Amino acid sequence: MATKANRKPPEEQNEAAQDLTILVIDTDAERAAILEQGLVEAGYPRVMTIRSFSRLASRIALLQPDLILIDLGNPDRDTLEGLYQVTQSLQRPIVVFVDQSDRNMIERAIEAGVSSYVVDGLRKERVRPIVEMAIARFNSFEKLRRQRDEAILALEDRKLIERAKGLLMKQRNLTEEQAYHAMRKAAMRENRKLAEIARILLTALQLDS
Repeated sequence: MATKANRKPPEEQNEAAQDLTILVIDTDAERAAILEQGLVEAGYPRVMTIRSFSRLASRIALLQPDLILIDLGNPDRDTLEGLYQVTQSLQRPIVVFVDQSDRNMIERAIEAGVSSYVVDGLRKERVRPIVEMAIARFNSFEKLRRQRDEAILALEDRKLIERAKGLLMKQRNLTEEQAYHAMRKAAMRENRKLAEIARILLTALQLDS
């Protein structure tokens, strides 16, 4: 999950594994048992199992797992479509096991937010590295997503501030520096973000115009 220099001590890793709640979704009892046993032997004792895809979204919402392992065996297109509609709404690491696959299936899995897509890899000894890799990938993608969202929000805030500043300059006959100073002063006085003050100003000044 990290470089050796940053890797947590084994005892901390074990504690983290024991706190992790993992949901196994598999309609095949024998294959589900392989996953369950592999997880427990790998140090993940908190394992729940669902052996049906019916009402999957509501059941996952109720159980609130930290990570989801889904064994599809040989999935057909309808099964994939239904499953991916569910997984797209989940903010959890998701591992999908299949017996065979093709490029289209892999692409659809990635689009659905699956962290790991494992072909013909359902073996007990592989469970822990697969789980660790899924968590690492999920955390990496989440970090990138947050950075993207923060950048988009910052850009929107800057546009909002510029619009409010321009309207304030026009209606109050202020220089750019005076308008910006007035907005900052209001933000400090009201203990609000500058973008919030800009939004309030835009609403008020547009109503006055």
